Amino acid sequence: MRAAVPDYVVRAAENFHDCPPGHRFGLYFPVWRADWSLDKEGKGAALKQTLSLPPYAREALAALRVRQAILLDAFPDNARLSIEAESRAPFTSGLGIEHPLENGFAFLNPYGLPYLPGSSIKGVLRRAAEELVGELIEADRKGWTPEAITAFFGLESEDREKNHSRGALTFWDALPNPAKHSMGMEVMTPHHSGYYKGETTPHDAGQPNPIVFLVVPADSEFSFHLTCDATRLSQELTASWQDLMRAVFEHAFDWLGFGAKTAVGYGAMEWDPKAEHDAEQQRVDRAKRAKEEQARKREEEEKAAARAKLDPIEQSILDFLDTRPDKNQSAISAVIGAVKQGRWQGDDKAAVARWLKARMHGEKGQWKEASQAKKPEKDREYQNTLLVMGWLNGN
Repeated sequence: MRAAVPDYVVRAAENFHDCPPGHRFGLYFPVWRADWSLDKEGKGAALKQTLSLPPYAREALAALRVRQAILLDAFPDNARLSIEAESRAPFTSGLGIEHPLENGFAFLNPYGLPYLPGSSIKGVLRRAAEELVGELIEADRKGWTPEAITAFFGLESEDREKNHSRGALTFWDALPNPAKHSMGMEVMTPHHSGYYKGETTPHDAGQPNPIVFLVVPADSEFSFHLTCDATRLSQELTASWQDLMRAVFEHAFDWLGFGAKTAVGYGAMEWDPKAEHDAEQQRVDRAKRAKEEQARKREEEEKAAARAKLDPIEQSILDFLDTRPDKNQSAISAVIGAVKQGRWQGDDKAAVARWLKARMHGEKGQWKEASQAKKPEKDREYQNTLLVMGWLNGN
């Protein structure tokens, strides 16, 4: 079986093993015969070739999840909310997308990675909020009211033309991290396909029709991110919106699920407090690193501004010290060694000598015009002073 692409593409890509699953499930799905007819018996084998996340796809997924977290860091604490969850059942989405398997899957392009659109998350959470509002006991409503639903999720008339407004919340796409770096396969087996198509009455002699489809396996990580525009909320809702949304997530995890086929248990989630703690710690670490980086850049800018005010010789000396191989060597010893090697000549050499004299006077014991040592030739500070004095005199 082959993908629906020219032969030279197949040869160049080496059967697409390095492609992310979305690309192999789409254009590169290997389920076609040589005459371009569909191999219905080979659907399962073809699907197995699309499951793994190769190293490139893992790196891309990790980078996208980190990018989301960094973008979220730009919002104040009271304007964002992150919920970390772990799937307790397989998750699937986009089954209605056309595909040779008869069941598609929603991938985020151009990355070819599974995702749950923010619009779908909004729909599930709005439904959860409506169910909470409908509770008979006030305590079970967890503070939710019809007015809160409108404020958070917006209002839309049936004709989608009159009396509509957007809500205060923005729901980001969720990028699941599949367990064991692999997608999964599930099978649905309709036994009454003729009845479902309206061709016959239901009976027990119907032929089963196994249909394989793609899922994100159970025990996968999901990160849900929300941001809030407080200018659209009352003061009371601004103070309580995070607690209200946590209650909605809890209800959705317990009773609704995310994605497709939730009525038969798919898309069930469970809050993951450890992952949430780890994510918060990572956020704190990122903020700390960002603060340190800002301080470093500020220090470099101040250093560059101060250096720009120096005369050219002092700038030359500092440039040399910044690039000297041995950072443990003292500035005085390094500059004296460079003068000996002829780095500076003529007037520049005399200017460097004046810099050395001032520097040696500023450091105790470095400027010695006389030596008390029995062997003055081995008195380093004294010998350095003689050298500098000679350079000052044009020697």
